[in-house]
Amino acid sequence: MTKSGGVHKAVVPAAGLGTRFLPATKATPKEMLPVVDKPAIQYVVEEAVAAGLDDLLFITGRSKRSLEDHFDSNAELEDILTAKNDRARLELVQHPTSLGRVHYVRQGEPLGLGHAVLQARQHVGSEPFAVLLGDDLIDDTNPILPRMLEVQQQLGGSVVCLMGVPPSEISLYGCAAVHTSDIPGVLAITDLVEKPAADSAPSNLAVIGRYVLAPEVFDVLDETPPGIGGEIQLTDALRVLAATGSVHGVVFDGLRYDTGDRLSYLKAVVSLAARRDDLGPPFREWLRALVDGDFPDLG
Repeated sequence: MTKSGGVHKAVVPAAGLGTRFLPATKATPKEMLPVVDKPAIQYVVEEAVAAGLDDLLFITGRSKRSLEDHFDSNAELEDILTAKNDRARLELVQHPTSLGRVHYVRQGEPLGLGHAVLQARQHVGSEPFAVLLGDDLIDDTNPILPRMLEVQQQLGGSVVCLMGVPPSEISLYGCAAVHTSDIPGVLAITDLVEKPAADSAPSNLAVIGRYVLAPEVFDVLDETPPGIGGEIQLTDALRVLAATGSVHGVVFDGLRYDTGDRLSYLKAVVSLAARRDDLGPPFREWLRALVDGDFPDLG
């Protein structure tokens, strides 16, 4: 099992079409939809960088140009803000560019998450690496990635993030069969099933969009046939590795939003805006009036 001497590379799959948000995503990548005043993908990148992952590879597809532009410099805009002496907005514009070393590779065909991860093989090489799904926004008050990196360094192999969900929702996720380990909060994964029916799921523990993977996963993905939906599933490859005892799970009990789902996206916007020092007080007051049926002025 490959252990890390310090994981530095993160892979961020971002090639999806965002069909659940049409027509908003007809010309705008779903990862660029704003959550308050930052695109959703920026929260994910900031999470990776805060955990020490300073080398970021985006797996993209067609129509993702604005995502690449967001993490690049914009000399014209920066010059205008400099001339206006608008330091606050200038820092906001420059911040995404300074987050880390950013690289891009296209997936080509939408053949599933496992196929997207496989596109990172040349860039990652023989090192353990993290995978952060752009749809999953983890609240920064309770991050999970640093703990996952610690567990990978301690145990080697691969580490996935697990979260308890209602049985009625388990069919939306990969699901883990587990048993306890000697480390509190860490479970040994014995099997993984992609999107099981509620009555056949091995547990209520869903695999959510954070992984720290051993490079051995690439060889397995090479041999993984299409599974659910005709796609190459990362869950299926991890199932093979789990049979060797090399996959562990860390249970997450914090706040997580699926920004690829419309309702969860709205919850993320409201929750994060309500906690902001600059927006929170008047926004919470407005929300209370709205809930009470007072229909406050939208101005």
